[in-house]
Amino acid sequence: MGDRLIVGVNSDDSVRRLKGRGRPVNDLGSRLKVLSEFRSVDYLVPFQEDTPLLLIREIRPDVLVKGGDYTEDAVVGGSSVIAAGGRVAIVPLLSGFSSTGVIRSLNGRKE
Repeated sequence: MGDRLIVGVNSDDSVRRLKGRGRPVNDLGSRLKVLSEFRSVDYLVPFQEDTPLLLIREIRPDVLVKGGDYTEDAVVGGSSVIAAGGRVAIVPLLSGFSSTGVIRSLNGRKE
C-alpha cells in the first residue's frame, strides 16, 4: 500500500491504561523484537499516548492502515490523513491472532 511501513506501537503504560491490569502480555521490548523480524516493516515507533494521533500528525502518512474491527470514520487520525490527501485502509483481521483471544483461551474461555 506504500513505499515504507511505519508501525506505531503502544508503550506498556499505554496498553495498561487501555486494556487493564495484566496487560500487556508481552512487554514493549518483546513486541518490538517480534515486529522487527518482519521484512515488510521499515520503522517501529513506540508512543506513550493512548492513541497514535500525535504520531500520525507528525509522520503524515499517505495511507493509514487499521484492522477490520474499525470503521474508517472511527480510525484515530484518519480525518487528518484524508484532509492531507491521503487515505484510510481497513484490512481484515486474521482469525486466531488476537492477544485478547489468546488470553481467553489460556483462561479456558471461548473468544
